[in-house]
Amino acid sequence: MRVVAKFGGTSLGSGDRVERAADSIAAAVEQGHEIAVVASAMGSTTDDLLDEITFEVGDKDRAEIVSMGERTSVRMLKAALAARGVNAMFLEPGRDEWPVITDEVGEVDVEATSERAAALAAKMDGVVPVITGFLAQTIDGGVTTLGRGGSDTTAVMLGKYMDADEVVIVTDVEGVMTGDPHVVEGARNVASITVDELRNLSFRGAEVIAPSALVYKDEDLDVRVVHYQHGDLLGGGTRIEGTFENLIDMREDPLSCITVAGRAIRNRPGILADLSEALRQQEINIDAVASGMDSVTFYVDTGASDRAEAALHDEVVVGDGSLSSVSTEGEYAVIRVMGGELPNRSGVVSDIVGPIAEAGINVHDIITSATSVAIFVSWDDREEVLEIVQAEF
Repeated sequence: MRVVAKFGGTSLGSGDRVERAADSIAAAVEQGHEIAVVASAMGSTTDDLLDEITFEVGDKDRAEIVSMGERTSVRMLKAALAARGVNAMFLEPGRDEWPVITDEVGEVDVEATSERAAALAAKMDGVVPVITGFLAQTIDGGVTTLGRGGSDTTAVMLGKYMDADEVVIVTDVEGVMTGDPHVVEGARNVASITVDELRNLSFRGAEVIAPSALVYKDEDLDVRVVHYQHGDLLGGGTRIEGTFENLIDMREDPLSCITVAGRAIRNRPGILADLSEALRQQEINIDAVASGMDSVTFYVDTGASDRAEAALHDEVVVGDGSLSSVSTEGEYAVIRVMGGELPNRSGVVSDIVGPIAEAGINVHDIITSATSVAIFVSWDDREEVLEIVQAEF
């Protein structure tokens, strides 16, 4: 089996942890597996180096300075592997075998990178390449970086282009947890999670794997997240399943929007739960929710709108007077744009809404998440809006 193992800064944060990492790599090699290693800077080295740059510095010099953390890590890990009888070589920008290439504007050159990664993979029989994470090399040979979380991106990207069976992200958490164990009691490991779920969590603060890395995951590439204390690269942790596909979807049936107004929307704890429970008791599914300062809107099937309005009206009239009224509108269509690149695309909402406005079509509502945009328009405008969005994306 061919595995790309990425060791984060915490997992290489001391000499003892470098030894532990080398033990796990050596054990996998002894079992006959081909292992490529991606190493982050030890501990907080990169942040420390950035903090010490108190003077004006250009992008080229900055990249050279911050690269020193990863350059040290690969030398440490290569030496630790050599001490265990493992034939290893370290790779950094400037070496002939270096795989990650960017173009003149800093974007990954897919053709050059995939060719170099494949060539490196062909040399892995009997040797372990230890590769600096986070760093890249420009076409003219300069050093650049892949941005925050770049070591994760390096690992999954190389896993894809080196035709690896699995990428293992070694970090300081036991895979993906049900919650932050430093904040909530009883947090436990999740055995598996989808790419879509994890990307949404990652963009909302879950520090497990960089969202940019998951762009490179495909169906044929397994990805796992394990704790560095586990000591086994080939088992445990959380398995990340599936792939994040770009998708434009239009709901087949019309929706009605039911709006509840009142000052309780922002002042009464549990008000959203109470309103949602009223709809649940009527077995009415909520497609989407949009909230304002003094109102909340539920989008439900048009066929269920009368029952939904009645259920929410009961919550208004039997309450303490802090909810004032319920109103129902429309037949609306919803077109959803989902894609792994959306969070990194500046102006994505205007890219969607602008052409719709130019066509003279009113957008009733927009609801965004980390990796999707939902546009609500009149049911009669749905086909034209779908064509506009498809043309843009």
